[in-house]
Amino acid sequence: TKAALLDITPLYKYIIEGPDAQRFLDRMVTRNIGICKTGQVMYTPWCDEDGKQIDDGTVQRLSDQKFRITSAEPNLEWIEYNAAGMDLSILDDSYTTAALAIQGPNSRTILNAVTSDSLNNLSFFWMMETQFGDIPVSISRTGYTGDLGYEIWMDTKDALYVWDLLMDKGKPFGITPTGLQALDIARIEAGLILLDVDYISSRHAIVESRKSSPYELGLGWAVKMKKKDFIGKRTLEAELARGSEWDFVGIDIQWTALEDHYRKVGLAPELPGTAWRTSTPLYKGNEQVGYATSGCWSPILKRYIALAHVKSDYAQSGSTLDFELKVEHYRK
Repeated sequence: TKAALLDITPLYKYIIEGPDAQRFLDRMVTRNIGICKTGQVMYTPWCDEDGKQIDDGTVQRLSDQKFRITSAEPNLEWIEYNAAGMDLSILDDSYTTAALAIQGPNSRTILNAVTSDSLNNLSFFWMMETQFGDIPVSISRTGYTGDLGYEIWMDTKDALYVWDLLMDKGKPFGITPTGLQALDIARIEAGLILLDVDYISSRHAIVESRKSSPYELGLGWAVKMKKKDFIGKRTLEAELARGSEWDFVGIDIQWTALEDHYRKVGLAPELPGTAWRTSTPLYKGNEQVGYATSGCWSPILKRYIALAHVKSDYAQSGSTLDFELKVEHYRK
């Protein structure tokens, strides 16, 4: 689509403010918050003491001593526990700040038609304060699609007006209200992970094998070992030195092989109309070496793709694996 508008208010949002706010966040997450400037946004995971990932989200630096952190699930208890003894305040902002995402190639054009300030110079993972008429909003150049996009942060009382305004001003530019099923396809195309689908929070994993480290989720780039101690650092240092057992990869499911399996039972190939979220085994010969966690037919790539956990020995680009497939009551 040319522009998609969706409600991301259900994200959990916490304001961390005070003299120790930066020091606390730098200890909690794996990114180096010390280099995050006012108006900058950082995507980051955070881990338990064993280096297993709890959640992932963004940290926005609103001022020198004020930050907003977003997460997919409630993290207030974890934040409060780890902030004990520090000079800061913690506010659950989840129900007082609303957020809308506008994504797609025409998103900037639409926002420039609405806002009092141009977004032309707003860089990726930065934010700005502006207004939609008399309504104050913050706009961050962030999103969950891999396309040009922005997220708009505002008081909850203004959210409906802002939604209607964007839908009205966006009509000439092809704006479309969008739900989670469309977003799911876009984030798989972009290779973006989803909590409780592509990985399980270490706080909720029943068995150890369900837990993953940032390195095992393709997020090693977001683990900054040169900064001072952070939660899980010692374990992650050891993992970095020895290498991870698992890698997180994108897989391309071969269309000709898929057609052949369906042809053998006299059926045309079936493709999911929406993204699927079921664990699907991957094999090398008779050995299971991984599992796909989510996949879809990509309307952009015109390919059947998926995201998967694969043992590191089999995760090199170009490796060929077998994907378990059920066709007419039979597994292939």
